[in-house]
Order: sequence, then structure tokens, then C-alpha cells
Amino acid sequence: MELKRCSKCVMPETQDIITFDAEGVCSTCRNVEIKQEKIDWAAKERKFLDLAAKYKGQGQYDCIIPFSGGKDSTFAAWAAVKKYGLKPLIVSFDHHMMRPRVLANTQRTVKRLGVDILRFKANWQLIKKMMRVSLERKGDILWYQHVGIFVTPMQMALRFNIPLIIWGEPSAEYQSYYSYDENEEVDERRFNMFINLGITAEDMFGMLGDKTVTWRDMAPYIYPSRDELRKLGCRSICLGSYIPWDVKKQVEIIKREVGWEGDEVEGVPPEYNYEKIEDMMQGVQDYLKYIKRGYGRMSHLASIDIRNGRLTRDKGLHLVKEWEGMRPASLNVLLQWLKMSEDEFYAIARKHMVSPWVHDPSHARRGKELWDQKLWIIE
Repeated sequence: MELKRCSKCVMPETQDIITFDAEGVCSTCRNVEIKQEKIDWAAKERKFLDLAAKYKGQGQYDCIIPFSGGKDSTFAAWAAVKKYGLKPLIVSFDHHMMRPRVLANTQRTVKRLGVDILRFKANWQLIKKMMRVSLERKGDILWYQHVGIFVTPMQMALRFNIPLIIWGEPSAEYQSYYSYDENEEVDERRFNMFINLGITAEDMFGMLGDKTVTWRDMAPYIYPSRDELRKLGCRSICLGSYIPWDVKKQVEIIKREVGWEGDEVEGVPPEYNYEKIEDMMQGVQDYLKYIKRGYGRMSHLASIDIRNGRLTRDKGLHLVKEWEGMRPASLNVLLQWLKMSEDEFYAIARKHMVSPWVHDPSHARRGKELWDQKLWIIE
């Protein structure tokens, strides 16, 4: 079936909290127009410099950079060190699904920047249980990643007394929870609004219903209390709220400066080999979005390029038709991890379809296996 899509980009009516104006233009496109036409970015960057100056030299580290090894966190780390002269602690939540090339990128980046890195790797047996629960409850396998990636830097900020956390892109670049004309803090409100899928660590603990899992096991997923963060004087910000975020320009910078390399990703054409290269299960996660909402990552990528004048809408629609909806080969890996049949997977995922979209898995084309899939450990 055909979904209503933005008259400017290609985002459909099933995207979370999307709205369309009288001209059929989506709220995210209008938001990006604010970024392009109304913001004094030189003044914004001066505000960032003033903010950073308050923390610089006050402790062992000036800030924390939450780090996946992907394009955005790598650029944020490079900018913090080389452009702004800060001494960051790089903090990485290692979710057990880091692909070989992103691990190599991380090694090169931290060595060339000359920074300290702290990597936290969580309990894999618990992760598999939480993946199944979040799939059943939300049609999303990566609750533990969404939460762990955001909680770990906040916990480390408290542990090492580092009050400034600098993230990469703002959410305003992709969706309409925040606008570019407001200050987007990466705080508890934002975390509960759309990061944790409406499931707290306490909720997950109860949903697991597993006597072998203790409350102590849930510690990596517990967001610090407001009182603790207030006492620290914590500021958790997006660098992209202070400088105009331009993924393609930034990818060229990190390729040149730290030797960052792209990789093939399921459901994405080769020219977008900088996007979401980190995760073995990215193809499955994007496929789940397609099952639920009738669009995948290609809609998102094409829309960004359309808004930046790099792609026509007609070409974007062509790419969407060509690349979205393929059944990823990596689904085989997930099914083995979770000891789940493919029929059971579809039965669960299709419960989360967003009207008016209806998905028929029998029509799904099969995607090819990634070069490194055979290297992934299956346990």
C-alpha cells in the first residue's frame, strides 16, 4: 500500500509524531528550515566556547564524549580535541555487536587523537533476554542499547566527577521531538520522552520475570537520579546544537584526519556506507521499522539529502523503492541468538504495525549477507 509522504522529503505519515502542514510539508523539514535560515550559527558556536571554557582545566578531564565509533561520535571526539582543545574521556557502551571495521576505526581514532577511552561491556546472557522482551513489548530488539548508550556516560560522569557531556547530532536533525530554535539538553526528560521506548530499568526488570536476574544486574540501565546530576552540576549537550550538523562534510573530515572508514550496511546503497556501520543487528532493527511503519533507513537518508539540496525527491523515492523492505540476512543470526523461529518473529513484529500500514512478509525480497557476518560469534 502507498503511505502519505511529505511533499518535500520522503518521510511517511507513520513516522513517530510526524505532522504535515497545509502544503504537505513535514514537521522535520520545517524544523530543518529553521536550522538553515534562522539560526545565527556563529553566535551559537560562541555560546559553546563560553560553556566549554567553564569546564576546561577544572578536573582530570574537561568533558565526556559518548562514543560508538560511528561517524557522529567520531566527529564529536575529533572536534573536541582538535578544534576546541578539550581533554575528553571517551566513554563507550560496548553492546557485543560491534562490527570489525568499527572496532578498527575506534582503535585508529583514539590513538591518533591521543585520548583516554573507557569501554563498558555488559552481560551478554542478560542482553539476549532483554532483546526478546523489548521485541515482544515494542517491536524493537535494541532497548538495551538505546538505554545503555545513554546511561553509561551519565553514570561515568558521576563516577569520575566530569560534569560536561558532549554528544554529537541533535534529535532535531531527524524528528520533531525538539526544534532547532530551542535548547536540546540530553537529559532525563529527553531520555524518557523517546530514548527508552517508555520502559525504565525497573519496568524491564519486572517484564523479564526471571529469578536468575537480580536488581544488581540491571545497574547498567538505571539512569542516575536528578539529585545526583544536579549536585554534579551536569550539562549534557549536543554539539550539533551549537554548530550546523552536516554528516557528509563531517565524514570527509574524519576520513582525512583519523583514517575513519565506512562499511556496507544492510538495506543501504554503497554511497551511504558511512551510516550506522557499528551494529551487527542494524539491518534487523531497520527491517523491524519497515514491518511496523512501512519505511526504513533509506527514507531517512534520502530525506536528509533532499533537505540539504543533494538529492531530488524523485530520486529519493526511487531509492526508497529499490532498497527498503528487504529481509536482512542478519535476521538468521538474531533468530539463532534468541532461539526463535522466523514465523514467531513475524507474528511478534506484525503486532506492532502502525495504521494504515500493513506488512506482508511473503513479499519481502531477501538481502545479501554482509562480508563479516560469518565472523560474528553465535552463542
